[in-house]
Amino acid sequence: MANMDGALDFEYEDVLTSSPVVSNKRKKVIGLDDLLSDFYKEKSKLVEKESKQAKAQKNYNSDEDVNTKEASLTEVIDQCQNQMREISGEEDMSMWGMRVFGNQKVPPALDFPELGSCALLQSFMKNELNSLLELTSERGDTFLEGLLANGWLLKLAFTCSHVEKSIATWAFNLMLYSSKEELRTSACDFWCTILSSKDEPVLIDWLPSYSELKGALEIYGFQFKFSSNREPLLPGSNCGGPPQNIGVWIRFIAASCHVRDKQSIFSTSEAEELIEVIVCLFLDHQLHGLVLLLYECLQSLISYFTDKEWKTSCNEIGKSLACRVPRDLNCLRAVECISGISTRSKQLRSAVANQFLLICFHDKATDEEGILQLLISINVKDKSCDLFKMYIYLVLAENWLLVSQMLENKPVINEMWCLYLRNCSFQIASTDLRSFASKVRNKASYLLQGTVNK
Repeated sequence: MANMDGALDFEYEDVLTSSPVVSNKRKKVIGLDDLLSDFYKEKSKLVEKESKQAKAQKNYNSDEDVNTKEASLTEVIDQCQNQMREISGEEDMSMWGMRVFGNQKVPPALDFPELGSCALLQSFMKNELNSLLELTSERGDTFLEGLLANGWLLKLAFTCSHVEKSIATWAFNLMLYSSKEELRTSACDFWCTILSSKDEPVLIDWLPSYSELKGALEIYGFQFKFSSNREPLLPGSNCGGPPQNIGVWIRFIAASCHVRDKQSIFSTSEAEELIEVIVCLFLDHQLHGLVLLLYECLQSLISYFTDKEWKTSCNEIGKSLACRVPRDLNCLRAVECISGISTRSKQLRSAVANQFLLICFHDKATDEEGILQLLISINVKDKSCDLFKMYIYLVLAENWLLVSQMLENKPVINEMWCLYLRNCSFQIASTDLRSFASKVRNKASYLLQGTVNK
């Protein structure tokens, strides 16, 4: 009987089933981890070998050789840093800024015994309500300060259409010298509102003179006679001033210019000096927060002159500022702070720039052609050429010629101006690493493009 569980005949002929059994022992497969392990072992041996060689070599090197190598490396690094400063425009670190205020003087005492006899205070003392207020002449200052701070003194002035001399001088001195912000601000509001009022004119028994205002500046420590060779003041430097009352002083000057049609507080020469003072205040970094106030005051002063006075005063202001302000970035700041679209603002800006140029060239030129001829004669390709001065000249010439629209009326001046711009633009290579080279070239190229497009 056949075995039912045995293999069939054809199954013995199958190769797969009849092949011998494979042994469980296999050859080891080399993986990626093994390769990395071997690599780092060899790398470690190489590093160890180099370390031993370096230690052996160090024993043969003297301290002098090491110092020489360090010095050489330091020199190379310094050269690279200097080149990087030139390329990145290190000249931007040149700052404008002047020390406008020095040490302040002791302000006058704010004692006004004459207030006790003023009519306004006497009327309050005689009033029936004084039994509640218990107002006396000794407490007059305190009472008036309260009226001033809450605005009632101003309302009384408009109601009476009159301000007594004692009240006027008292409020004026509080404005200029009080250490209390509320009092000096209220006193300034009192004066400026009365001076600027046209609908409700108020009779004022006393108006301050220029000497009182100039005296306040002297107490503040303002430098009226600072030298044109004075070193610029950088932000963060320690110096005297500015006084805390300078803001109200500026506001009062602006308001005083509005009453010329009624009464001239300043003479022509005094108004010229005030413009110079305001321009100089623009140069003090510590007054940067008062720029808008300074601008408004400057515009008021420019409008103070009559047309006949302005023609002469404009040049006089330019000459005085050119002698007062250094011929560096401060003179550019002085020119550019005279902004505005009015004809007088443009005339003053052009006149000041022109006077700065004349001073820069030591008055070697007397007219437009002479100045431009001196500018054209400067060889900007010469390595000894001071491109910082060239930048100063270029910006001053721009404000002198373009602001006054002189080029439109004088073709010869226009041609000389274009030639000067081409010299500055084309004769300074883009690879020139001298300080201010890129500034002069780019500025001239921009101005030349605008001139050609016209």
